[in-house]
Amino acid sequence: MNAPQAIKETILLKDGREVTIETGKLAKQADGAVVVKCGGTMLLATVVAAKEANPGTDFLPLTVDYREKFYAGGRIPGNFFRRETKPSDDEVLTMRLVDRVLRPLFPDDFHAEVQVMISLISYDKEVMPEALAGLAASAAIAITDIPFNGPMSEVRVVRIDGKLSINPSYENLLKADIDIMVGATKDSIVMVEGEMKEISEQEMLEAIQFAHEEIKVQIQAQERLAERVGKSLPKREYCHEEHDEEIREKVWKECYDKVYQIAKIPSNKEERAEKFQAILDEFLAPYAEDEEELERVTPFAETYYHDVQKEAMRQMILEEQIRLDGRDPFTIRPIWSEVDYLPGAHGSAVFTRGETQSLTAVTLGSIKDANLIDSVITQHDEKFFLHYNFPPFSTGEARPLRGTSRREVGHGNLAQRALQAVIPEDNPYTIRVVSDILESNGSSSMATVCAGTLALMDAGVQITKPVSGIAMGLITDEKTGKWTVLSDILGDEDHLGDMDFKVTGTADGITACQMDIKIQGLSMDIMEKALLQAKEGRLHILGKITETLSTPRPDVKPHAPKMVLMEIPKDFIGAVIGPGGKIIQQMQKDTDTVISIEERDEIGYIEIAGTDREKINQAVAMINEIAFVPVVGEVYKGKVVKIMDFGAFIQLAKGTEGLLHISEIDWKRTDKVPYKEGDEVEVKFMGYDNRRKMKLSRKVLLPRPQKENKPKAEQNAQS
Repeated sequence: MNAPQAIKETILLKDGREVTIETGKLAKQADGAVVVKCGGTMLLATVVAAKEANPGTDFLPLTVDYREKFYAGGRIPGNFFRRETKPSDDEVLTMRLVDRVLRPLFPDDFHAEVQVMISLISYDKEVMPEALAGLAASAAIAITDIPFNGPMSEVRVVRIDGKLSINPSYENLLKADIDIMVGATKDSIVMVEGEMKEISEQEMLEAIQFAHEEIKVQIQAQERLAERVGKSLPKREYCHEEHDEEIREKVWKECYDKVYQIAKIPSNKEERAEKFQAILDEFLAPYAEDEEELERVTPFAETYYHDVQKEAMRQMILEEQIRLDGRDPFTIRPIWSEVDYLPGAHGSAVFTRGETQSLTAVTLGSIKDANLIDSVITQHDEKFFLHYNFPPFSTGEARPLRGTSRREVGHGNLAQRALQAVIPEDNPYTIRVVSDILESNGSSSMATVCAGTLALMDAGVQITKPVSGIAMGLITDEKTGKWTVLSDILGDEDHLGDMDFKVTGTADGITACQMDIKIQGLSMDIMEKALLQAKEGRLHILGKITETLSTPRPDVKPHAPKMVLMEIPKDFIGAVIGPGGKIIQQMQKDTDTVISIEERDEIGYIEIAGTDREKINQAVAMINEIAFVPVVGEVYKGKVVKIMDFGAFIQLAKGTEGLLHISEIDWKRTDKVPYKEGDEVEVKFMGYDNRRKMKLSRKVLLPRPQKENKPKAEQNAQS
């Protein structure tokens, strides 16, 4: 049997690299399957959609799955089972990046189950795979008859030395001061997420525009591929919703004005929900006598009533600039915060904005507590990480706990990126930040950023600047062309609005962002307005944060671990450890510290952790004695260990002695060494002689005597 002939399309990137999309060779029983290749990196993407929707389903049951096969990089998984198990956080984040662009592009009335699976099957360290995942997923759908308002694609934009480029290698990514993933259709930006090093709003817009131009080229390639496969048109027919126009008209007629009036009265989330539910109950009350009719009407009424709520809220904002809680579009909800709330934590804070509240704690640890990242792409220790928890009680719900959700992973990662930029490079600690959301009504991830800033400062972590975050919303009307950008959105404004745009940063620039768009054709004018309005909000929130605590505490809490990092020459590592670890174990016992040693690049990196600063200093002194290497020109205080006629031997550290020759004791002639054993003497290390013996001098630390200016006749007479 001959291998089938694949259909291919090629994309030429600006840097000269080629990306190929091929179909027709692998996974042919799926509705759509493509292999995307760039360099040695290859992704297999498949899509399957059910022919019909499951009864009672009124949403799109879309599943996006991304997995990295360890064989792709020639590795065996390091876990106990030696096989790929549950997805890593990085894989989950890639799933979310693809899902958030795909989901709004399916028709609103399409409810069949759709499963998109993306697998990394080959990895080349010069090409990071997540930048190609969106392209692969969209291309797999584009060559099917599944209803889809795409294609779309995603690119990773970085800026290195002031120059923008896309889809970098992992090595180049580490050099970037802008790192964002952008997802878009041919006409509209749909998703943006990434981190930056305090960039301006204009710089961010330039990066997004740069990404969109590259995405358009990739979409054209997908369109060509779909045309060659013969699946560009038509799409499959479906009917996943039933409607009753009579009930629709009645719901709008009887409920719209009532909903509008309730929406205009400022209230909290619970009160508003009760009042809205009362209007729906009132509408359904006449049907209560006929159970069959009530059962038939209720699903239609609930669907149309949701549309009424959405339109009433939107028109109220567009026409009257009034929001559900009574604010105008620019006002930030009331804020209160406090620090040092948890006496047992190393740092803690409570941050409350409106009806959203985060209790955040910081724990400081040693290098042994670092988070091990083990993936096909990289293996390294992560010394700063943030975990976000969203329990059901935060929204007044009772539901089972099923482990960490994809949403929790995504929100935690956004907050981590926001704060990562201000963690100092010489930070000696492993830092774990945990945000527990206790109340939620809009932008709990941004509350996490604010609480995280306060908790880090309370813990004595010397962050470079405080960071705040805000979530922006958008309401648009296609008929009139009107639009309004909202600052600090509520949960309902997120759910019923057209945009969720989270922006974090310091007073000097943006550090992270996450944007999801629910409409087609978001203009750059709207995006620019949102960014500038977000800046005003961020600075307002930053002011509230710094009223509580403006700078990091000068030191960590008394019960928190203290940490010192040291470097010693590689040759001394064995001496510090001792035979069978005897010396380092005794050192830890004597000083009540934990000492870790790691060899990197011919250097021994030592971490000393403990709660008593004095004992840590004692351990430092012990190590310095063992690994002492004198520096030419430095001054040391040494101890006289032996007196000879020609000088004194001075011990600078344990096992390190040098000769202070009698001629180097003073500028004046010295006939006898003026010291006894045990005396302490300050000397300067002058280097080594021809026999590699240390040369010390004390006289160079003393004032040099001035020569006397005697009359020449007197000098001659004396001679």
